[in-house]
Amino acid sequence: MIFTDQLNRKIELTETPKRIISLVPSQTELLYDLGLRDEVVGITKFCIHPKEWFHTKTRIGGTKKFDFDKIKLLNPDLIIGNKEENEQVQIEELSKHYKVWMSDIVNLSDALDMILRVGTMVEKQEEAINLKLRIENMFKELPIQNTISNRQSAAYFIWNNPYMIAGNNTFIDDMLSRCGFTNVFASPNLSRYPEVSKEQILKANPQVTLLSSEPYPFKEKHVEEIKNICPKTNIIIVDGELFSWYGSRLLLTPPYFTKLIQSLM
Repeated sequence: MIFTDQLNRKIELTETPKRIISLVPSQTELLYDLGLRDEVVGITKFCIHPKEWFHTKTRIGGTKKFDFDKIKLLNPDLIIGNKEENEQVQIEELSKHYKVWMSDIVNLSDALDMILRVGTMVEKQEEAINLKLRIENMFKELPIQNTISNRQSAAYFIWNNPYMIAGNNTFIDDMLSRCGFTNVFASPNLSRYPEVSKEQILKANPQVTLLSSEPYPFKEKHVEEIKNICPKTNIIIVDGELFSWYGSRLLLTPPYFTKLIQSLM
């Protein structure tokens, strides 16, 4: 069968994949939750969920740098990656030798589409449909749906030294909107993940500053640092996985957002 990925690339699979490598943590967890216990043979060192796979599956490097020798030994019949998280040059090299399916996700709709497409490709279509519907319904029930006019401005920090922010046309930006925030750095004139200066942060003057637990592990010591830059902002350390993972972990995101929304009311 011919399958089209989210980059509009086509791959042909003659049978259901039995040796899958996942190059993306959130999609690794998705494969587990779809019930592919034995079919996944390789993951990255950042694929920390589920824990049992992190300790038992072969790790083929990171999301940006693969061990091609390990991949060759695993002899995959399908590799699943992502445009943003993986390097184009390495994906192109893998595509010369293996079937590589790529996702491209900037919002919830893309994530749900990815879940359905992956589920169909690995013959877990029913499981994928059920998962998609559960996630979709949970997001519809978020209390913010009725309080759009009360949005607070926010900045979402993903890195320290230099400061880097989640900007426009990112999955995090879409999650911020669904959580009831207006992203102060979601400008088309900025890059998707811009570096920002202390002066820019002060000028943006967000009502709420969200410090993510990943990829940079912000801690309580960083709260005072940001407070010195922007004294009036309300600073919260948030679970980065629940703002940036776009697989089955999305089941945990709406309850987390609900608590966050209620804490700010």
